[in-house]
Order: sequence, then structure tokens, then C-alpha cells
Amino acid sequence: MKKILIINGPNLNLLGVREKNIYGTTTYNELLEIISKKASELGLDVLFFQSNHEGEIIDRIHRALEENIEGIIINPGAYTHYSYAIHDAIKAVNLPTIEVHISNIHAREEFRKRSVIAPACIGQISGFGIKSYIIALYALKEILNRDN
Repeated sequence: MKKILIINGPNLNLLGVREKNIYGTTTYNELLEIISKKASELGLDVLFFQSNHEGEIIDRIHRALEENIEGIIINPGAYTHYSYAIHDAIKAVNLPTIEVHISNIHAREEFRKRSVIAPACIGQISGFGIKSYIIALYALKEILNRDN
């Protein structure tokens, strides 16, 4: 099974509680269950990580190399808009990475429309609610299978 790391950034641990009109009512634990089930169906082994701290996210990206992770799905939260350090970590490990967002960041406030993470990724998926993660699983599986 291909190992995929799913990283969630700041405030995503509060899914189902925070701004339900934007992020929905699915809790963080429910999200992990949904992703795990679909990943299993797709023959993918997923590992999850969530942190509200930029340095911890960077350290987790770096550890992916030691763990034979084959791809990353990341929802950087607010770090999307200003963390060049996360951008650089993704570039450094050179693993296929997909940036995901629950909301459509391009239809929100002006500052949310720009991602400094996306240029380090093979693609960005946003605006499909929690299904953004599922779409990313399908895409990453396809990319990993193509590369082998």
C-alpha cells in the first residue's frame, strides 16, 4: 500500500465547531474516519497529523522522508497565505503534494485568494467541502500509479 501523509494546519482540529456556515458540521474526527475509509477502498495507507504550530508542521513534512511516505495532502489553514517555510519544506522533501481547502479560498476575502504553498505543490483543490480531501486522494493515487 502506498503511504500518504495528510497534514492539517491551524484550527482544523475545531471542524464542526468553528464557522459551520463555511466549514460545515463534520467534526475533525469524523473527517479522519471518512478519509480513512476512502483511502482503504483505494488501497492507500494514510497517516494523519494536525498542528496549530508552523514549526511542527515543517518537522512533520521533513520526517516523511524517513517514513517512506510517497505523497502528501496538506490543508495548511491560514499558513496558506504566508508560510514560505512550509512551502520550502514541501520543496525540500520533493514528494508529490496536493494542497486542499474545504472552502473555496478564491471566493472569500482578498487575502485568502493567494497561496504561497500552491507553487510547491502539484495541484490545489478547494471549495468541495470535506470532499476536497477525497478528490485529493483520487488524484494522488493516480499520480503515484502513473509514476511507477
